[in-house]
Amino acid sequence: MSPPLVELREHPLRELLRLAIPIIGVNVGMMLMGAVDTIMVGRVSPEALAAVALGNVYFFALSIFGVGILLGLDPILAQALGARDHEGFALGVQRGLVLAAVLSVPISAAFFVAEPLLALARQPAEVLPLVGTYCTILVPGILPFFAFNVGRQSLQAMQRVAPVVWTIVIANLANIALNYVLIFGGLGIPAMGVAGSAWATTLSRWVMALVLLWLGRGVLRDALVPWRPATLRLAPILAVFRLGLPVGVQLELEMAAFSTVALLMGTFGTMHVAGHQVALNLASLTFMVPMGVGMGAAVLVGRALGRGDRVALIASARAAVAAGVGFMACTALLFLTLPTFFARLYTSAPDVVAFAATLLPIAGVFQVFDGIQVVCAGILRGLGDTRAPMLINLVGFGGIGVTTSIVLAFRTPLGPLGLWWGLVIGLAAVAMILLWRVRSRVQRPLTRVLTDD
Repeated sequence: MSPPLVELREHPLRELLRLAIPIIGVNVGMMLMGAVDTIMVGRVSPEALAAVALGNVYFFALSIFGVGILLGLDPILAQALGARDHEGFALGVQRGLVLAAVLSVPISAAFFVAEPLLALARQPAEVLPLVGTYCTILVPGILPFFAFNVGRQSLQAMQRVAPVVWTIVIANLANIALNYVLIFGGLGIPAMGVAGSAWATTLSRWVMALVLLWLGRGVLRDALVPWRPATLRLAPILAVFRLGLPVGVQLELEMAAFSTVALLMGTFGTMHVAGHQVALNLASLTFMVPMGVGMGAAVLVGRALGRGDRVALIASARAAVAAGVGFMACTALLFLTLPTFFARLYTSAPDVVAFAATLLPIAGVFQVFDGIQVVCAGILRGLGDTRAPMLINLVGFGGIGVTTSIVLAFRTPLGPLGLWWGLVIGLAAVAMILLWRVRSRVQRPLTRVLTDD
């Protein structure tokens, strides 16, 4: 028998925005930390700037896989709260922390070989020792970074986002102060340059984890204390891992597609790479909004499923798609009508501005589909459906997007513009298939994701 339907307590769009807007702020705040590192160390030397930029790319490429796996907690935690299964929620939080600790081991090990791996990628020889130092110092910050993500997801599932927002504000302030003292010297500490930037980042990640624990202690206490003996059961931990693994692979596929296009753009010249980075940076900034909407949708959809409320589930899914697409349509209009204005915010070089201005209208089309796909992926994650989105991304980004980019760029007169049009086609395919998947899944029987027998 189907579970009874429950009346919505408030308008679904209002409920979604109340949760998503702070999440968007947190996403932007986390991006800001990396930007501050790069800006401040750029005053030391071009080599220092390149080293920190490469180190951050390396960190992101590895850590995003672990973060993706931990996103498998979303349906477990949200559905448990929707079903008023507080013991299941507590076990999910504690197993998330165990999984974070386990994931930090192999990912940390990969940071010790950053220098030789980047050497194989033919990165500048004069930068490699600095990158090696930077990545080695980042290692102690990997565990607290993953622990912060578990705490963040737990609080988001409870719809208590204020502690996360305040944590990011405090961590950003701490990061600025630590960068200033450790990079340039002060308070009796010698100037450390790149190493100082790395230590500032590592210490800031400990600040993130500890401050979040402190600010969220009131609502997280019951989930963390007492420590449940069942937490360390291997089968449920592996179940969480299997649920999150496709999300980690999906995020890596997206990053691989964009990285491939960036490398291919480099074959056309430095000016093209610079213009590409300007357009991509703007698109990445606006992408934080639908990404936050998708994360909010995962929570609301998961909670609705947990309490057996199909009406709220469908309403939340519709509100999420409308909000994500609506925002991206507005920014697309700006990119289509004011491309030169936005390009000039980044550079005064005429050739770079001109090329970026030709890419931004394409980015406008591109990001509408990007908004659809990230929101739909969040909805499906809330339902516990993670494997299908991974396969859809594999076909869309790898099979269609990158292949089409190569053909259009090197076999048609489009040249470098073809690289971006290929991404548009790949993203459009992913977005439409995921949207169809959402329409199909919300009509199926509501079944909770359970990791315990």
